[in-house]
Amino acid sequence: MTGEIFDVTGHLLGTVVAVQANFYRVQMDQEAGEQVSRGAKEKLDLNASLPSPPLLLCTRRTRLKKIGQQVMVGDRVVVEEPDWAGGRGAIAEVLPRQSELDRPAIANVNQILLVFAVADPPLEPYQLSRFLIKAESTGLDVLLCLNKSDLISPQEQQKVSDRLLGWGYQPIFISVKDGINTEQAARYLSNKITVIAGPSGVGKSSLINTLIDTAKLRVGEVSGKLARGRHTTRHTELFELPSGGMLADTPGFNQPDMDCVPEELIHYFPEARKRLAVASCRFSDCLHRDEPECVVRGDWERYEHYLEFLDAAIAHQTQLHQQADPESTMKLKSKSKGKGQSQYEPKLESKKYRRISRKTQLQDLQELYRDEE
Repeated sequence: MTGEIFDVTGHLLGTVVAVQANFYRVQMDQEAGEQVSRGAKEKLDLNASLPSPPLLLCTRRTRLKKIGQQVMVGDRVVVEEPDWAGGRGAIAEVLPRQSELDRPAIANVNQILLVFAVADPPLEPYQLSRFLIKAESTGLDVLLCLNKSDLISPQEQQKVSDRLLGWGYQPIFISVKDGINTEQAARYLSNKITVIAGPSGVGKSSLINTLIDTAKLRVGEVSGKLARGRHTTRHTELFELPSGGMLADTPGFNQPDMDCVPEELIHYFPEARKRLAVASCRFSDCLHRDEPECVVRGDWERYEHYLEFLDAAIAHQTQLHQQADPESTMKLKSKSKGKGQSQYEPKLESKKYRRISRKTQLQDLQELYRDEE
């Protein structure tokens, strides 16, 4: 991304575009090339050509490691002691982050681009809904692109569009293969840091290769047996867009976790937010299942999705509470010689450690022989 090469204190600035072990690839701001051409090139070979903007492979200062300062993809950083000829430098400071995501680990993101296919693999409403909820939980803007639109008729496109409008989303129908509406999608990405996400096999890597000629990402094919894509992205990396801004390719995942707070889940559904904007439930902690005078419970399409996601969120929260509660994984045992004293001991899973009886083993062998006969 373009920006000022120096901040108010005269520091050299850049953006972390990839993390590799203990090294960080930092793309220096656009004006860094001008600074190199004015001063640094005098010490280098005059015929040497440097990338514009320069890209440095940096280490992290020991001081940052001691204070526990992590460096993430997307971080704006201060670089010291740049070696323009060797392409090296050292990260001395991480500037305050505007936003931060854990999965994928990336900072300063402005929006999430969800890419799904309308065919090959077929569009699955439940899976799409799950990705949308995960994207909404980040608090970032969500942009939905539906690839492979050349495989369905205009009538089918309209039907899908009307359905998603009911969900609260206006999708962009694109075809990377035929170049349909890819320029329109690129305009939404200009001058922003965007995370691209979605299931495997929908054309995320192909879209990035179309928008950014220098990306050259590996593209996988859809499995004919499972009608699903194969993972081709192995790590998070930022690519600069020709029109300005950056696009982050992230490792694919099929089912995002429902790790949100159950009470907050309903606010990740745009159609439910509309209902809550004009009315309120009787109880402030309403989970919108069977509580009386609930304004959300109704006949909207994704209500069944909400109930399933709510069960998953409650199960996740219960698991976290059990891990935090020592009594859930420990058992209270009285000491036989401790005069009534007791202590906690690890609670074993009885089924996991129980030995199988000889009778059961013999019965299993007999069943196996019968099956072979």
